[in-house]
Amino acid sequence: MSGGLFDLDLKQEIIANFEEKMTALDFWDDNEKAQKVISELNAVKSVADQYDRLSTQREDLETLLELAAEEEDESLDSELTAGVADLMNKIGDFELQLLLNQPYDKLDAILELHPGAGGTESQDWGQMLYRMYTRWAEKHGYKVEVLDYLAGDEAGIKSVTISIKGHNAYGYLKAEKGVHRLVRISPFDASGRRHTSFASCDVMPEIDDDIEIEIRSDDLKIDTYRSSGAGGQHVNKTESAIRITHIPSGIVVACQKERSQIHNRDRAMKMLRSKLYELKIEEQQKHLAEIRGEQSEIAWGSQIRSYVFHPYSMVKDHRTSIETGNVGAVMDGDLDSFINGYLRHQIRQQPES
Repeated sequence: MSGGLFDLDLKQEIIANFEEKMTALDFWDDNEKAQKVISELNAVKSVADQYDRLSTQREDLETLLELAAEEEDESLDSELTAGVADLMNKIGDFELQLLLNQPYDKLDAILELHPGAGGTESQDWGQMLYRMYTRWAEKHGYKVEVLDYLAGDEAGIKSVTISIKGHNAYGYLKAEKGVHRLVRISPFDASGRRHTSFASCDVMPEIDDDIEIEIRSDDLKIDTYRSSGAGGQHVNKTESAIRITHIPSGIVVACQKERSQIHNRDRAMKMLRSKLYELKIEEQQKHLAEIRGEQSEIAWGSQIRSYVFHPYSMVKDHRTSIETGNVGAVMDGDLDSFINGYLRHQIRQQPES
């Protein structure tokens, strides 16, 4: 089965090309490049394997349909109904993966959380979101690295930057960019009053080194400071952490993950390149919207989702109206209904070619 949204012949050709590259004598000379090839090969193989499993499940259901027609057995009808529903759900998820076809969707993601005004209350909310995204990543088999962490004064965080590594990490997590609102009885308020807190989530692709972004050294302000980890403990006693300000854009990035100042600088520069690349993409999209004469709301900083703990339990996405009463599951990383719903919503909004 070839052509259409899923081209099996093309996938097999890509797999064959990757496997041929791996047979080269100098394949492991550049370990980082080799790991990238292996990762991309595994990603394509995973998609092809899913297609094979869905095809097999469809064939099994066709056989069951023929058997149900011959036997006139109600139990077979029930099994067939459940099987079709399961297959349709899996096809929907599979289709969504195929639709993540933008050039940066497949990349790793850099996710930043910044609590809004409100001191300890909002900083605690930032910490809760940090845990939520970490749990989501773990459930999907993604690797999480903390790049920069600034603890709150009493509890929570003032900011955190994490790298989430895995195929399509950015493609999925771009749905989370915006402001997240919490309504609850504050554990920090002795009077037991209800509080509303906000935190912003920024997500960008961790771009490959082969994507060229011009950065002039004269446009950079570089500061060093002492690293500190979660809870405020010192990682080391030297000023190895790096903060880079890109003066023309006002973009600020920081990294304290590595013990070496040189390595932190390299990682911070990669983060800066990612942010500048994302800014370039946003400017291109804005320009295209102006050419089409479209009136589109600026998404940056807009409230995308509310998490209500009191007086009732509900999480609602304001862009898609998808909601659930199972707040505990959401805070434990169960975000797929919101992420997938938003991505499908975006696909429906795209003009037909």
